[in-house]
Amino acid sequence: MDLFKSDVFGNNLFLKKNLIRVLGLLSHRRYRGFNELQIEGSEIIRDLPPSNVLFVSNHQTYFADVTAMIHVFNAALSGRVDSIKDVGYLWQPKLNIYYVAAKETMRSGILPKIMAYAGSVSIERTWREKGKAVKKQVKMSDVSNITKALNNGWVITFPQGTTTPFKPIRRGTAHIILKNKPIVIPIVIDGFRRSFDKKGLLIKKRGILQTMVIKKPLEIDYENDSVEDVVKKLEFAIEQHPSFLKVTPLTDYQKEEEELNKKREFWSQY
Repeated sequence: MDLFKSDVFGNNLFLKKNLIRVLGLLSHRRYRGFNELQIEGSEIIRDLPPSNVLFVSNHQTYFADVTAMIHVFNAALSGRVDSIKDVGYLWQPKLNIYYVAAKETMRSGILPKIMAYAGSVSIERTWREKGKAVKKQVKMSDVSNITKALNNGWVITFPQGTTTPFKPIRRGTAHIILKNKPIVIPIVIDGFRRSFDKKGLLIKKRGILQTMVIKKPLEIDYENDSVEDVVKKLEFAIEQHPSFLKVTPLTDYQKEEEELNKKREFWSQY
C-alpha cells in the first residue's frame, strides 16, 4: 500500500501513481489516434534491471517525447511488444521512472509543475537562462539528484539539452555516465516536432507517423573511456553526430528553428 509512501524526492507515491494514470489517459490518443507511434526494440525494456538505467535520446519537444517514452516503457513492462495498445498498462505504472528537465521549464506553468511531480529531476541549465546564453557553474546538488534517481530507478535524459537537432552533446552527461556506470540505452525519435508545438502540449498536425527506436545497451569501457569517448559514442548512438546530416538533411521546419535560435543568440548579447 503506497498511500503514505514517498519516492526518493519526497513525492507521495499514491498521488504520483494517480497523476501518471490521468496524464497517461489524457495523452494516449496523441500517440495512438490523432497520430500513430511506431515503436521498435521495446522488448529490451523487459530485460533491464530495476535501477541504474539511463536512457539517452535526441530531443524534439519539451514534454511529448518523454510522455511517449513513459507510455512505451510501461506498455513493454506489461508484456506488450512495440505497442501501446490498450492503455490498461497504466493501472500499475512503474513509479521510479525519472526524467531530467530544466528547472525553468518545469516551473513555467501549472501543467509543467504537475508533470514535474510525476517524475522530473529538475536541474538548472548552465548554458542558457530565459532564452539567453549564460555560463554558470554546475550545481553539485543537481548532479547528486541525478545519481539519487539512478540509484532508485530509471532516468531519461536528453544530452543535447535542446530541441534543436545536431547540437553538441553536453559533457555533463558523459561525466554522470562514468561516475555512476549505468546501463545506457540509446533512443532515437522522430516525427514529434511535426506533430506537436515546441512544448509538446498542443497538437500541431494530425496524421503524422511518430517513430521511436530503442537500441541495445551502449558499450562503454568505464575504466578506460574518456569523457570525449563517451560523448562521441552518444552522438552516434542517438544519431546526432554531424555526419548524420549528410544522410538526414534538415527539414524546412528544422532550418527555420535553426535560424530562430541564431537570432536569439545574436540578440541575447545586447
